Amino acid sequence: MLETSVRLFRLLSLLQVRRDWSGADLADRLGVTTRTVRNDIERLRILGYEVHSSTGITGGYRLAAGTAMPPLLLDDDEAVAVAVGLRAAAAGTVTGIEETSLRALTKLEQTLPARLRHRLDALRQATVSAAGGGPTVDAETLTTIAGACRDHEQLRFDYRGRDGEPTTRRVEPHRLVYTGRRWYLLAWDRDREDWRTFRADRIRPRPPTGPRFAPREPPEDAASHVVRGTGSLAWRYQARVRLHAPVEVVAERVPPAGGLLRPVDEHSCVLETGAESLPDLVGYLTSLDVAFEVLDPPELRALLRELARRYAAAAAEPPGTAEPGA
Repeated sequence: MLETSVRLFRLLSLLQVRRDWSGADLADRLGVTTRTVRNDIERLRILGYEVHSSTGITGGYRLAAGTAMPPLLLDDDEAVAVAVGLRAAAAGTVTGIEETSLRALTKLEQTLPARLRHRLDALRQATVSAAGGGPTVDAETLTTIAGACRDHEQLRFDYRGRDGEPTTRRVEPHRLVYTGRRWYLLAWDRDREDWRTFRADRIRPRPPTGPRFAPREPPEDAASHVVRGTGSLAWRYQARVRLHAPVEVVAERVPPAGGLLRPVDEHSCVLETGAESLPDLVGYLTSLDVAFEVLDPPELRALLRELARRYAAAAAEPPGTAEPGA
């Protein structure tokens, strides 16, 4: 019986790593006959796994989604990745999944071998989150929006704008975008006949979704469009800055919500960003540790010139001080 159980686990692991398997290939991998493979496939079906089979020259077996949630087989790296994701979800920005995430994490950690628990403990102790506490979004709202995006179905919802005024919107949803603080929906507003960005925490869907629509091509990729639009609303001062470094280098230092990067050539790129004050902008740009020139606004260039005079004066030798080595 133990040998059969081990073989079932090996069979399930094989079915999960490749889409289609022939009976002969599975039998060869497991060191059994094709009849034994057929019997083991039936055992997996009894356990709740949906395994499709077909006959003929191209026939074989395929693991599919079932009606119930069967046990999963995860390798070491997959198990650690799931645990890290569940821990992040337990303290994340989606309302209603904190408790279920903790329950799932507890179950997973109880089954992990000691070597994996040590890896998780090391990661937990060495990690400090610097993410801001953005508003939370109802999990059902996110899944409703995501389903409408996937199925290309129109979405109706009540929406509360920045001024607090409620409106009812009818849109063709395109993508959900997470900036690290907030969830946004990029959609084509059918009544305003233009692309609009909506904060997901202000959306209250009006089910059912539908009818279906033919997807439109957005003006640019969803993340760039949302960052550009939300930045213009969130920042009091906006700036365009040419950075004298490859975009790949700068991208490692600029978080998704920190601005929009566009390559110029292999040696430079343009950053569109902003802040609540011009001194904050100077501090942020300086922290990138990259040579830059301000394209706009002029007020930022004027502040930099003033700061340059102050710094030059502060760095000057006091009167009567001899140069080192003189």
